[in-house]
Amino acid sequence: QVQLVESGGGLVQPGGSLRLSCAASGSIFSISAMGWYRQAPGKQRELVADITTGGSTNYAGSVKGRFTISRDNGKNTVYLQMNSLKPEDTAVYYCDAMIAAYSGSAYFNYWGQGTQVTVSS
Repeated sequence: QVQLVESGGGLVQPGGSLRLSCAASGSIFSISAMGWYRQAPGKQRELVADITTGGSTNYAGSVKGRFTISRDNGKNTVYLQMNSLKPEDTAVYYCDAMIAAYSGSAYFNYWGQGTQVTVSS
């Protein structure tokens, strides 16, 4: 069984910073892409950023230049450094990862439980 556990959310003032972490554990042979999504009230879940095993990154236009995604392959962990936060960044942030449980198995998409980020004065 695979688990993704996020941490680092909270309340921050506009212009502030937060760093989210997501650690994968359990039956893991290999992890390919990892990423962060967010869902604001009344809106669809949207991609924030993702990163490949080799470190190639992709960002939503609304966060480019403010957010940085990174990963530690040895720790099966992905991070999201969020700077210059705006009220419109308020949402529940979810991490996801494509994980193969054992050698030769298919990759499946796993999700974390979500962590709330609130940007407000």
